[in-house]
Amino acid sequence: MPSASPRHRRVALPLAAAALLVPAATACSSGGPGGSGASGGDQRLKVAMAFPPAQAMSPYGDDAVTLSRLAVVEGLTGLDKNGDAKPALASAWKRDGDLAWEFTLRKAAFQDGTQVDAVAVVRSLAAAQKASPKPRVLSDTTLTATAEGADTVRVTTKGADPLLPQRLANPSLAVLSAAAYKDNGKDNGKGKDNGKVDPAGHATGPFTLAKVNGAVSATLERNDTYWGTKAKAPGIDVKFVADGTARANALRTKDVDIAEYVPISQAALLGDNLVHEFPTARTSGLSLNTERGVFADPALRAAAREAIDSKTLATGVYEGRADTAQGLLGPGVPWAAELRTAPTGRAKAATPAEVAKTKEIVLATYTNRPELPEASTVVQQQLEKRGFTVKQVVRDYAQMEADALGGKFDAFLQARNTLLDTADPLSYLASDFTCDGSFNISQLCAKPVDTAVAKAASLADTDARHRAEMTAEAAILGADALVPLVHERFIQGYDDARVEGVALDPMERTLITADTHIG
Repeated sequence: MPSASPRHRRVALPLAAAALLVPAATACSSGGPGGSGASGGDQRLKVAMAFPPAQAMSPYGDDAVTLSRLAVVEGLTGLDKNGDAKPALASAWKRDGDLAWEFTLRKAAFQDGTQVDAVAVVRSLAAAQKASPKPRVLSDTTLTATAEGADTVRVTTKGADPLLPQRLANPSLAVLSAAAYKDNGKDNGKGKDNGKVDPAGHATGPFTLAKVNGAVSATLERNDTYWGTKAKAPGIDVKFVADGTARANALRTKDVDIAEYVPISQAALLGDNLVHEFPTARTSGLSLNTERGVFADPALRAAAREAIDSKTLATGVYEGRADTAQGLLGPGVPWAAELRTAPTGRAKAATPAEVAKTKEIVLATYTNRPELPEASTVVQQQLEKRGFTVKQVVRDYAQMEADALGGKFDAFLQARNTLLDTADPLSYLASDFTCDGSFNISQLCAKPVDTAVAKAASLADTDARHRAEMTAEAAILGADALVPLVHERFIQGYDDARVEGVALDPMERTLITADTHIG
């Protein structure tokens, strides 16, 4: 669909028709107690994941998070609990001027037996930079990597990027072996390469992706050549279960050991030993299409915003396990409240009579997070009370991402982790709300937002960068591009008397680690 301003669009790729397989030597390697491959018995972890692969496990889309949460992929850096960069495949780094950084690699091997070296890192970063659509984490920067010997990589950015070490921890910038790109470079008929990347058996994490059965299941085996602490579990058997109640039931009946994103409605039924609640940087919000349709009119967006009662959603749908929305950034971003300023440039809301004259709007959300369809029904009722005519569309996320990014809905209710890309809101603001943003569901293109985000990207001083980010938040809220609904808390499910080492990560990068095992 044509756009009034240039933007990158992310398009969901079809699921692989056949399973992805790694070489038998990798998938069936033997290890310590319990073995690996098809062995391991009751010591293998059984995990229910909420989101089936949407892009055939490509690291350039949301599947990268699944690969990270299952401890398959790694980048040059990782993140500590404070969101600061820590060593991963790079053992050390230093800044060289305003635009360049040098990273020293540790000795490590890929899961297919080849060695991690500077050439491999350069190849992976170049492939991510050229990917179409571009990964969200690169929506506000351009990276150029060069090999400086076998174990040193120099990364140069187009503009000053004080967040580069954190950025390189993003799972979309995972380092993979040459074999992962074996189909890359083939013409897709439009003068571009097909961009296919296969992480199965070609990553570096403590677990190897051995097999993917479409959107149904996956098998992972322990990587016995891992450079760090070897995984305690011999392998992982993954089920992709979009239905939250089904995930909770699988945990209750011990069909799985770990169930991610337990529905709030199931928490009380499971009991405290199976429910683990923790704070999050995730905000559920209503993205309004600022470019076309009913909500292209700022006055009607303002009317929609005034119709929303966040407190009702927090206490009702979320049963008190969420915080009333204060802005784009909630309690999971603790410095935001202190620096928050009032929204700027808000339009006067349309009158009920003006609202009543509008066409039917399409309100869409997805089933993978069980609270969202219920929240969408409440939002529909609140909008209709204001005078809007509303049609709901509710599907699996993988089936609607392309439509959402293409601006085919008037309103899209989604839950978004604001620290997911770089552990700083900068990438979230750039990808979701700037003119060239690669995840701009609201289709927003506003100079005050772009200016504030660009200023933040140029600032090395953390406090100054945060103030610029809050200026951008004020402009986004002023445009009513997104109506914040609630700030979520996460609930992961596992039996703490039996399962040990599950990561409770507010940034959602980590779930399974080398330490996760059956106790």
